[in-house]
Amino acid sequence: MLTAQDIDQVRAAIAAHAQAQFPQECCGLVVRLPSGVAYAPGENLAPGPQDAFVLAPHSWAAAEDEGQILAVVHSHPNASAHASMADRVMCERSGLPWLIMGWPSGVMTRLDPVGWTAPLIGREFHHGVLDCYSLIRDYYGQELGLVLPDYPRSDDWWDKGQNLYRDNFASAGFVEVQGQPDQHDVVLMRVGARVDNHAGVFVDGCLLHHLYGRLSCRDVWGDVWQRHTTAVLRHADMLGSRKP
Repeated sequence: MLTAQDIDQVRAAIAAHAQAQFPQECCGLVVRLPSGVAYAPGENLAPGPQDAFVLAPHSWAAAEDEGQILAVVHSHPNASAHASMADRVMCERSGLPWLIMGWPSGVMTRLDPVGWTAPLIGREFHHGVLDCYSLIRDYYGQELGLVLPDYPRSDDWWDKGQNLYRDNFASAGFVEVQGQPDQHDVVLMRVGARVDNHAGVFVDGCLLHHLYGRLSCRDVWGDVWQRHTTAVLRHADMLGSRKP
């Protein structure tokens, strides 16, 4: 359990790491050692470390070898310590408290896992955490009780010879169908790319989707999105059924 006293003991070390890594995000772990609580600086492997972090696996393993991991830490360079939606999602996944330090302000906030889930509409975009495929997974989980597999994906995978949707839709339980989409169908789209790089869910005659750099929303299923559409996918559990 992470206490206020524990946080006070590591605050100066976190600030020093945030300053040393500025203008990139620092990241690390709070660890309970036999001698007390300490901050273990980690390596940030994010491709764009100015506004994201990926804690290196070896940093996590080294901290685990030393003691009990109490919290995940990272900084927000030139930004407040307010948790983003992506922070909240990943905090829930970790099952640990998160400490976020804004730098150079030095203000630090605490975020705890409380069962929070991102709203389907109005969520912020963060590739790999809150993106078009994340929205589909969350919709199917929240609305239909179906757990879709997640797939590791690098940013700009559509320009790097990967095809997230075409390569994986069968293993996720989908088949391609002909004609207009029906309720709960997944619509594949091609937006400024040579492969299908965007997708959404057909809901009540609208397209629920999450475009790069925008908030998730429901758009009218009109000519614009129909022109971008390349395929309609239906989950195996929906085959033979129509709208509920």
